[in-house]
Amino acid sequence: MVSRPMVVSALRSDALADGVRAALDADAGRVALRRFPDDETYVRFEDDPAGRDVVVVSDLHHPDAKTVALALLCAAARDLGARRVGLVAPYMPYMRQDARFKPLEGVTSRYYGRLLSGAVDWLVTVDPHLHRHASMSEVLTIPHRVASAAAEVAAWVKAHVPDPFLVGPDAESAQWAERIAGLAGAPHVVLEKTRRGDRDVEITVPDLERWRARTPVLVDDIVSTGTTLIETLGHARRAGLRPAVVVVIHALFSGDAWQRLEAARPARLVTCNAVPHLTNAIDLSGTIAAAVREVLD
Repeated sequence: MVSRPMVVSALRSDALADGVRAALDADAGRVALRRFPDDETYVRFEDDPAGRDVVVVSDLHHPDAKTVALALLCAAARDLGARRVGLVAPYMPYMRQDARFKPLEGVTSRYYGRLLSGAVDWLVTVDPHLHRHASMSEVLTIPHRVASAAAEVAAWVKAHVPDPFLVGPDAESAQWAERIAGLAGAPHVVLEKTRRGDRDVEITVPDLERWRARTPVLVDDIVSTGTTLIETLGHARRAGLRPAVVVVIHALFSGDAWQRLEAARPARLVTCNAVPHLTNAIDLSGTIAAAVREVLD
């Protein structure tokens, strides 16, 4: 008889791991992770993983500081006899460099995917930023599942926003805006963006007069510098629309991005708990657990 899965929280707060464990009816696995004085990582399992499916939940925001410890933890689980070791990485980093834009550049999305593929037996992530890659199969060489936050975001919008219409701030956000709008039973528009630098973008806005009686909901998969959303909020305000709500799946918030975005005066700013942040208001543990069940079966 195969034992219940063991869910291990690594390198992040326990809230999402606890939600995934409860949804899976799995056991909690305790681990000790600490730094030696020379900044190397100490790993010890306090619960025996032998013969178990080990599900490691790890926030990979700021991946360079976390990936080595994660790889050592997964290697220890394998060495101690785990049946399979899987990774729940709600935010998949390194996806922006998905092509060679200049001569001799590295395509780091593929390299990072291969690194993780060597460390674990399967992987679950949430709404990765696929642009030029057609699917995660171009990045990962192991079994994997992609969970979508769309249903949870749509449910939140329906419950909290009167008369919404969804706004995708650029073409890359169109897939999320369209899907969430459909689930929420709301109309949507997608704007055009021209990027001149990391913090310099120009947004082209269609005629929004017909939406004055509705509440704009700006949806995007990632907020990093916040520049695109800040520019879009300004356009909505100048167009005389109701104060806009901002909903983001992955709350990266580089530097002072959170403070700058709040200063742009959204009616509300909420994020999913794919990356831990004070703005987290949408729980993804159920949809993540469903994806884990698929890969474990």
